[in-house]
Amino acid sequence: MNDLAAEEEDPGLDTRRVTAILEAVEAADAPRLAALVQPLHPADVADLLEQVSAPERRELLALLPDLIDGDILSELDESLREELIETLPRAQLAEAMRELDSDDVVDILEDLDAPQQQEILESLDTADRAAVEKALSYPENSAGRLMQREVVMAPEHWTVGETTDFLRNAQHLPDQFYHVVLVDPRMRPTGYATLGRILSSPRETRLRDILEDSFRTIPVTTPEEDVAYAFNQYHLISCPVVDENERLVGVITIDDAMAVLDDEAEEDMLRLAGVGETVSIADGPFATIRTRLPWLVANLFTASLSAFVISRFESTIAAIVSLAAVMPIVASTGGIGGTQSLAVAVRALATRDLTSANAGRVVRRELLSGLVNGLGLALILGIGGWLVYGDWRLGLVLGMAMIVNQVVAAMGGVLVPLGLERLGLDPALASGTFVTTLTDVMGYLSFLGLATVLLL
Repeated sequence: MNDLAAEEEDPGLDTRRVTAILEAVEAADAPRLAALVQPLHPADVADLLEQVSAPERRELLALLPDLIDGDILSELDESLREELIETLPRAQLAEAMRELDSDDVVDILEDLDAPQQQEILESLDTADRAAVEKALSYPENSAGRLMQREVVMAPEHWTVGETTDFLRNAQHLPDQFYHVVLVDPRMRPTGYATLGRILSSPRETRLRDILEDSFRTIPVTTPEEDVAYAFNQYHLISCPVVDENERLVGVITIDDAMAVLDDEAEEDMLRLAGVGETVSIADGPFATIRTRLPWLVANLFTASLSAFVISRFESTIAAIVSLAAVMPIVASTGGIGGTQSLAVAVRALATRDLTSANAGRVVRRELLSGLVNGLGLALILGIGGWLVYGDWRLGLVLGMAMIVNQVVAAMGGVLVPLGLERLGLDPALASGTFVTTLTDVMGYLSFLGLATVLLL
């Protein structure tokens, strides 16, 4: 019991608690399992369900059938959430949906197929269902999908006293809100005041006198990445969303905007690695194969280009066998340099730090960086090749090829994503494959070409 008391005092999901939970599941000890799981934050419960195996997850939910609620569903990874929704009793699922704000309901529904969406929509109250259906009518990945319909608003002529009386007597308010939005008679937002300013101002103060300078509105069709950029760039806490007539239709809060930023960064990282857009440790082997195999096949074809280049120099390699041992060094080091430049460029494009206005300066910086790095590596590799193989000409070839490939890698790492963006493609989606192919081909071509000219 002392261990249990200690676990309850620290309700975090650490290794000790996970082990205790799995032991309780194996022993079918529902009371102990409940004592271990119930203190956890919904995000920790979601992490727990994602970390355990599918059989362990089924046993856990069988022992705690009422565990899943709306907060946990909203925290779950998409693939696992869809799996659990299919198994939840309809009444429990409906109750879970009713607990959530409209933006969280939309976030869950948009990943489900039409029959599942309809079933959940029918379980909602009429007003909630209408709000969710309206949000789903907006384009995917837009402000309309991201916003919540629950907005705290007040007429622009109200005072602090009228506003606080309204807030105290309101039947339904969002669980979390930061601003009271002022609207004119046509429901157009004209400004907002923070709760802190409202609570610290005299009752007779008019709201229009304590408005925040950060006020701006977001059109309902704005892409969600632009929404996240605005929140990050202008340090927003919440922002009203307006329709085509500038009327207030919802509000986006900082937690949703930051979730978009996190998702964008994760997608870029996964795409650069060639493992798809969404990956979860809860994914099964077939889901993992499905996301990775296409990129491996694509890389198989691009690697064939390197093999073709090498085949053009078979006579050179046959005459100087030592070339086969050292040529991967040039290509591999070039690949690392290209990846470094690519990672910086893709992230800068995502955060809009790299634009057409400063692209020339960034390209020049990468060119100089590649040249200096190439010279440094060439000196080390050239001397090493001379000492190991006793041929200064081989060291010279290695050094020259290293300089060429480092320059190509640095330039390719920034020019490839810039070119893809100019074509309207995601810079993270295929840049890695292009840059790796470029550095491999140029590494082998420069090294073997120079060897053919200088050593034969």
